[in-house]
Amino acid sequence: MSTSPPGLESVIAAAKTAGPRGLPPVHLWHPEHCGDIDIVIRKDGLWFHEGSPIGREALVRLFSTVLRKDPDGFHLVTPVEKMRITVEDAPFIAVRVDREGANLKFLTNVGDEVIAGPDNPIRVEVDDETGEPRPYVHVRRGLEARIARAVFYELVEMATEHETPDGPVLAVDSDGAVFPVGPVGAHLT
Repeated sequence: MSTSPPGLESVIAAAKTAGPRGLPPVHLWHPEHCGDIDIVIRKDGLWFHEGSPIGREALVRLFSTVLRKDPDGFHLVTPVEKMRITVEDAPFIAVRVDREGANLKFLTNVGDEVIAGPDNPIRVEVDDETGEPRPYVHVRRGLEARIARAVFYELVEMATEHETPDGPVLAVDSDGAVFPVGPVGAHLT
């Protein structure tokens, strides 16, 4: 007997088709929208189902492999079902960054590894209410990871001054691309 919540069986089965960290080809699946499912990915990266945290890390990682961002929102997708979920900010959190030669390699809370670069840019927004930076890195097919505060501190430490048409900025480089993290002299942390 299965212990998975009703309506999630096909999502679990589809996610398992790719193996341990392989990604199912969700970009090739185009099922009809089947409705919404009460799954919320909070700003802090925790996944909830029907108001309760999903405590099994392996299940969260599995669900993350069938997550897709479409124009109408975030969905868990299988070859035959498409169920909308709620994402409060970014679906993933970048919990680590390492400098590997000329590259910055990020690790997410769901096990994705991504090299920042032209295909996976880093961007920093500023929160209108608090004025604090909100940094992100692209992970795959429109899905981003919010860069955790401690990891952003590391990026700021790695940053060097770069001249731009708008004046000098602090920036990091990776895979041949340069990413501004904030103005020179700004209190970014």
